[in-house]
Amino acid sequence: MSTFLVVLIALLLDAWLGEPRRFHPLVGFGKLAELTERYFYADTRMHGSMAVLLLVAPLILLTAWIDFTPWHVVIDVLVLYLAIGWNSLGTHAKRVEHALLADNLVAARQQVGLLVSRDTAELNHVAVTQATIESVLENGNDAIFGAIFWFVLAGAPGVIAYRLINTLDAMWGYRNERYHHFGWAAARLDDYLNFIPARLTALSYALTGQARHALICWRTQGTIWKSPNAGPVMAAGAGSLSLSLGGPACYHGKLEARPLLGTGQKPEIRDIDRALALIKRALILWLLIICAGEWFLGRLAAT
Repeated sequence: MSTFLVVLIALLLDAWLGEPRRFHPLVGFGKLAELTERYFYADTRMHGSMAVLLLVAPLILLTAWIDFTPWHVVIDVLVLYLAIGWNSLGTHAKRVEHALLADNLVAARQQVGLLVSRDTAELNHVAVTQATIESVLENGNDAIFGAIFWFVLAGAPGVIAYRLINTLDAMWGYRNERYHHFGWAAARLDDYLNFIPARLTALSYALTGQARHALICWRTQGTIWKSPNAGPVMAAGAGSLSLSLGGPACYHGKLEARPLLGTGQKPEIRDIDRALALIKRALILWLLIICAGEWFLGRLAAT
């Protein structure tokens, strides 16, 4: 089966079924990572690197072996479907939107707290809306485009490596006392694996929205964000939507001075739908490019 068809079927399965409500493999992997940390933790880069290798390498090798079996296509579709979080991202964002439209700020804060790591208890309507849009834009790369990129480049083993490292980064990639050294390997590997996908995502946001604003914001603002990959993605997304995002936010009780991103006014509730629509347009662009690239390579091989 062609790469394009595998990607398309995986996306359709995600749109139809969403994430498994029970026994999601990434949830199981997270529990395994917690168990590994409990017995393997030491405040050194070596222990953190060994923990990442112990958790990720066997699953990559298993998936690579499956790629040589007759039924590898089924596994390819299943792995990519489980790695993509398009449906889940939209569902969570919509829950925040519905709570805001109902003027239920308490529920909106609770729902956005499932999307972001910042403190949400004191956020007002605008801040909740902004946090939701920032999460949608950033997770467009982490939960959708990054997985697709690595599948196109390296098949199911690439998706496994990308998604598991991304999960470990979410668990261990903090610059605090406990994880500063132990989480170093997970954080660096996640940066490396996301470097190209993040910039392709930023370019996709630009090409499917306000391109000029997006490219300017990417060039002038994306490089000053604390994350080298989230910065270009969020800056381009903010510029593409002509919104003002970023700015100070509170994390674990401490106010963090974040740069401003984008242009235009503060986001309104309706802009949550606009952010989700931007991801949908960018996804259609990716599918067209994958299809065209596969057709071109097929014609090239036939000559």
